Amino acid sequence: MELAHYSDYAVRLVNSEEPGQGKDSLTSVEAVRDLFGVNASAARRATDTDVTRFRSVRGRLRAVFEAADEGDETLAVDLLNSLLLEFPVSPQISGHDHRDDDGRPLWHMHLADHPSNATAGYAAIAAMGLAFHLTEYGVDRLGLCEAAPCRNAYLDTSTNRSRRYCSDRCATRANVAAYRARKRLAADRSDSSGLAAESAQRTTASGERRPAGGR
Repeated sequence: MELAHYSDYAVRLVNSEEPGQGKDSLTSVEAVRDLFGVNASAARRATDTDVTRFRSVRGRLRAVFEAADEGDETLAVDLLNSLLLEFPVSPQISGHDHRDDDGRPLWHMHLADHPSNATAGYAAIAAMGLAFHLTEYGVDRLGLCEAAPCRNAYLDTSTNRSRRYCSDRCATRANVAAYRARKRLAADRSDSSGLAAESAQRTTASGERRPAGGR
């Protein structure tokens, strides 16, 4: 498993809250456990106290995405480094779930569960995964959705660094809104042109009716 894959942990946690819409799904220990995905053993360690801890880490991870989205690479790196220092990882070589055609283990790097608590374990994996993604692909590959009011985080994996939205749904919604805005602008311009033409016609007609030599 490529370590950059763990960056999905960061995206899942950040997107558990939608500040622009006042939504927060991280309200219970069950919600915390859901964030671990298939890592059931780590999820089982989560307790009620992890809800508040996860929210704190979430805010710090969102700050990384915000800095990257605003083009402040140094700040994004500094914020991520602070998470890496606070939540160190425990890398291990693993091959238990990947084997070649001959049944031999396909050895790969794996991030082990943190011995402290569920939050520390999740934060360590999320921060390290995001760090690998950032150094492999660039800070500008971290972004926030431009389809207001959505500000979900995303990782741009497009070949031309063109991603602007967190999902196809948001991309479609933004494109439809932009199309309607262009239509309204065109209609407003047409109305303005029509009013200007009518005004010019009235002025011309008034001038034509004025008696010769009249003031």
